[in-house]
Amino acid sequence: MMFITVFILSYALFSLSAVLFPTDVNYYTSLNKPAWSPPPKLFGIVWSLIYGLISLSIAIVYTKTNGFQEASLTYFVTLLINYIANQAFTFIEFKLKNLRLAFLDTIVVAFTSFLLIYFTLPYSKLAAWLLVPYLLWSCFAALLAWSIYQLNKDVNRAY
Repeated sequence: MMFITVFILSYALFSLSAVLFPTDVNYYTSLNKPAWSPPPKLFGIVWSLIYGLISLSIAIVYTKTNGFQEASLTYFVTLLINYIANQAFTFIEFKLKNLRLAFLDTIVVAFTSFLLIYFTLPYSKLAAWLLVPYLLWSCFAALLAWSIYQLNKDVNRAY
């Protein structure tokens, strides 16, 4: 029962920024983007799936660590930093409209997702592997954020 509760709570928390800071579609559409940029609707689909994988990984770690009692502080700190950076992106990108800071934020998300995989491995290889799509998508998001920043920095859309 607690496995399901942890999964649902994790999923809700990771989905929070989409509710608090919805995507400004008009703003995003107005930005110059590389030709390989995915359609805007794809982002919601991919993030929904990735949040499910992250939540499943967290729930597995919860189970393997006696309700997180045996989980390391390093795991928790990495998860917390990753969570905060992940949630900050939509605020930075769509409320502050700061493309440079949004790019830097994606670097933090990608780096901490890598560390999260590393710090999850001692508890469960499956839980660690469930985070690999998150790492790959975060790296792609960082590359996309960099490209968007570069394409818009001369048109007064980036700080």
